[in-house]
Amino acid sequence: MSASADIFQKIKQTRVIPVVTINNTGDALPLAKALCDGGLPCAEITFRTQAAEESMRLIAAEYPQMLIGAGTILTPEQADKAKAAGAKFIVSPGLNPRVVEHCRSIGVPMIPGCMTPSDIERAIELGLSTVKFFPAEAAGGLKMLKALSAPYPNIEFMPTGGITDKNITEYLSFNKVIACGGSFMVSNELIAAGDFSKITELTAKSVEVCKV
Repeated sequence: MSASADIFQKIKQTRVIPVVTINNTGDALPLAKALCDGGLPCAEITFRTQAAEESMRLIAAEYPQMLIGAGTILTPEQADKAKAAGAKFIVSPGLNPRVVEHCRSIGVPMIPGCMTPSDIERAIELGLSTVKFFPAEAAGGLKMLKALSAPYPNIEFMPTGGITDKNITEYLSFNKVIACGGSFMVSNELIAAGDFSKITELTAKSVEVCKV
């Protein structure tokens, strides 16, 4: 199994990827511990904040067992920084061929955001077989995803955007969904409040929900 295939297999086994925004590097390790204690040793850390890169580096060093992804990657330069900080996979909100090709050149699996048939066909042309359906709920939810995916039997999806503990099992029941990205167990409010015990509790619940 190739390194990329191994990463996608781990994502598939995880079923839910916590999408995390870290504004303070001091929150990085307590947050990682909370996710691991809750049975979900993975995170997509968005590159939207000044603290993201260093937080990723801290978590990768302290919790090497975690599957760490970098989200909101918009440029090749950000992809380089994310890989150096410990990211095992890259996620973007849209499909930028330049970023996709760069990630391939540096050996990091890439999951770009797609919302239209044209996006998916561009992804296929770039040699991809897994994309992010984003923003999932705003774009029409599972009904839209099923219709969108029908012409593309070899493409798998990671829906993200509006995924909650109430609708995640519906998405996961669709055989073309490898996992869902969601922040319902790691809200910005809980992180800001330092309520990591609540994050552990919600994470454990999400793991149980996704087993169904």
